[in-house]
Amino acid sequence: MIKYLFLTMFLAVSTACTSEAKQSAEKGETGAQDSVLTDNRELPDTMTIAMCGDIMMGTTFPSVQLPANEGRDLFKDTKEYTLAADLAVGNLEGAVCEGGSSTKGNGPNSYSFRMPTRFAPLLTDAGYDYLSMANNHANDFGQHGIESTEKVLTEQGIKFSGIKGRVESAVVERNGVRYGLCAFGHNSYTLRHKDLATVKRILDDLKKKSDILIVSFHGGAEGRTKNHLPHGTETFLGEDRGSLREFAHFCIDNGVDVVYGHGPHVVRCMEVYKGRFIAYSLGNFCTPYGISLTGISGYSPVVTIQIGKDGSFLSGKIHSFIQQKGVGPRKDATHAVAREIKSLTESDIKDSPIRIDSEGNITVN
Repeated sequence: MIKYLFLTMFLAVSTACTSEAKQSAEKGETGAQDSVLTDNRELPDTMTIAMCGDIMMGTTFPSVQLPANEGRDLFKDTKEYTLAADLAVGNLEGAVCEGGSSTKGNGPNSYSFRMPTRFAPLLTDAGYDYLSMANNHANDFGQHGIESTEKVLTEQGIKFSGIKGRVESAVVERNGVRYGLCAFGHNSYTLRHKDLATVKRILDDLKKKSDILIVSFHGGAEGRTKNHLPHGTETFLGEDRGSLREFAHFCIDNGVDVVYGHGPHVVRCMEVYKGRFIAYSLGNFCTPYGISLTGISGYSPVVTIQIGKDGSFLSGKIHSFIQQKGVGPRKDATHAVAREIKSLTESDIKDSPIRIDSEGNITVN
């Protein structure tokens, strides 16, 4: 009788644990025990990923510069694409916090970005699943700013990574697909894209628990004259900003399916390398204040791509938007952004097997 009672209790506990694990997996949670893929799940034939560049929704430092209507109109023209995608990703350019001291001084040209915490739900409303923190503004308010940013993103259910010694990678599960994501930058407090040994270690770990692997990077020289992708290492303000062709190809050679970049504050070319998609810079995206939006600096695409179950690029679309100061990205009926990326791709990538037309449709030759 006692033996039967213990057996009954064991089965009940086992069933409860199995149910709880299944619910966690359905929610996209990945813990240490369920992180390694051991099943034979059938993935969808195609998946859609939406990508954009730098997001800084306004700042309260050194003075308050925030968009009207509490920022609720920032993403009104773009969110149809980020909400419709299976996965939406971008780069969070700055800290989301209250108070704290700037690590770059208090002058008018300190270029420290501090978004109010009450703006965090705007990112959820726009459909973002993951945001990179590996950039040169994540540390604008030091540890206080980093911890606050991580906290509010976690509260919003948005995954993140990129700061050295903190979160190295993330796994987002959507529609039965596990997307592994990681981010690299050029600053000392970020996981650095020049440190290829660390890059490979993180990629090798992510491959064990992901179906599709995506890398974000912040790199390259900055400014309107830096829209062409050079060969070799780039430097800016005396700082090594990396050899981005080498880095992107290294990632794909080590199992990555999609690479998207940002950092130069302008758009750059795109490439398909060994069947995998690379966007070398998606430029400024939603930066209504504190960053120049003149000319091509205001070009703000949302790029959606379709990939196969093996991660290979199938097709894509450059959705053209141009930023308005204090307003955010707005529809560009002339497709000027798409034409700019088309021109850059044709001039900078000579052997990529993709074709971009004047309306931004991306196809494989």
